[in-house]
Amino acid sequence: MADHGEVVYATADGNDYAAHEATYEGFIKLVKYGTTTVVLIVVLMAIFLL
Repeated sequence: MADHGEVVYATADGNDYAAHEATYEGFIKLVKYGTTTVVLIVVLMAIFLL
C-alpha cells in the first residue's frame, strides 16, 4: 500500500471553514426543528385520532 502521510487540513488549499461551519449550523437547525415538528405531529395524532 502507498504511504499517503498525514493530511494537514489547516494548510490545505481551498478549505473554506466559514462556509463549512455555516452549512453545519444550518444542518443542525434543520435536524432540530424537523425532529421537533415530527414529534409534535405524532403527539397531535395521538391526541386527536384516538
